[in-house]
Amino acid sequence: MNKKISDFIKKKNKTKLVTLTAYSKNIASVLDSYCDLILVGDSLGSVLYNYKSTREVTLNTMIEHSKSVRMGIKKSLMIVDMPHNTYRNPKEALKNAKLIMKKTKCDGVKLEGGKKIINTIKTLVKNNIPVMGHIGVLPQSDKTFKFKGKKQSEKENIMKDAKLVEEAGSFCMVLECVQTSLAKQVTKSVSVPTIGIGASNNCDGQILVFDDLIGLNPIKFRFVKKYANIKTEISKAVSKYASEVKTRKFPSKKYSFN
Repeated sequence: MNKKISDFIKKKNKTKLVTLTAYSKNIASVLDSYCDLILVGDSLGSVLYNYKSTREVTLNTMIEHSKSVRMGIKKSLMIVDMPHNTYRNPKEALKNAKLIMKKTKCDGVKLEGGKKIINTIKTLVKNNIPVMGHIGVLPQSDKTFKFKGKKQSEKENIMKDAKLVEEAGSFCMVLECVQTSLAKQVTKSVSVPTIGIGASNNCDGQILVFDDLIGLNPIKFRFVKKYANIKTEISKAVSKYASEVKTRKFPSKKYSFN
């Protein structure tokens, strides 16, 4: 097993794991100082490209952004989302995962799903491709975006999926929008780290979309806390720039070649 991944797993029950998304070198280089894991998420579809869902994101788009992110990471684990319709069967998944690993030099890939993709996870792991699982709400396939775990049937399915994903060889798993007590139950029942998003602080770690965290994305979800309002700061800077251009304050002699 990759030593970085082995060390990541060992942090379960010892320290909370910090993870965030990144889509470019500049952002990744800032996050790298604070994160245990950086995910190149297919959330870039809505964040950067204004797609209606992550299902529109292509493999090539993920690879190009991941190549940029790779240049900004020195210590964190780097995981790449496999986009919709790139792992419909084990053979297809292996081909595309190998391409992602080769082109991006990432540490592993992330797949959404439980029981339906267990053979795919096993195939990737058997071929030395580390897999990060993802259960609960599945943006690539769920038609509605509602938290899961209130119904007994949902609880049972998620618990089963968690065990299956673990047994298939995933080194960790995302729990998305999972009811609080269920997230706690899942986290205690598996030996690998759970990374929550909208799944309470009972998970071993947390992940957020970076653009949501800094207030750049106008999206409003209950589980998103905005730690800054970068949109306002950008607006102030651009306003000042526009004013100085119009009044000929910029560029001054300091910013010119004389």
